[in-house]
Amino acid sequence: MEENVQGGPGTIGTMHLSDEVVATIAGLAASEVQGIAMSGGLVGGIAEKLGRKDVTRGIKVQVGDQEAAVDLYVIVDYDLVIPDVVRQVQEKVKSTVEEKTGLKVVKVDVHVQGVSRHRPEPEPAPAAAVEEPPSPASE
Repeated sequence: MEENVQGGPGTIGTMHLSDEVVATIAGLAASEVQGIAMSGGLVGGIAEKLGRKDVTRGIKVQVGDQEAAVDLYVIVDYDLVIPDVVRQVQEKVKSTVEEKTGLKVVKVDVHVQGVSRHRPEPEPAPAAAVEEPPSPASE
């Protein structure tokens, strides 16, 4: 996106938004929807194992001069109704990208690539209290 930035009379410059900026905004917005995990394939998985969290993983965007299109590749929590979650993520991504960038989002396509069943991690058993032997009494 390239846009003239107005500041009083005349133009003072232009603003450029890269695809990566729009993808980052879309990824952060999508991550706010409960029950959605981004799917990014092999490269994203390797980066995450190395300790890098890539918020653009599973997101492709096309940015024009005034419009953007977003494709999200997601995994949805098994316990949720998929069409409801997809609708929520579409609305969240569209409104956030439009608000933050000024671009008109013409579509948000969500590709559900799997379901995940989140099971709570078992709590570790409490450590058994160890009794210390009584100390010898001083005489």
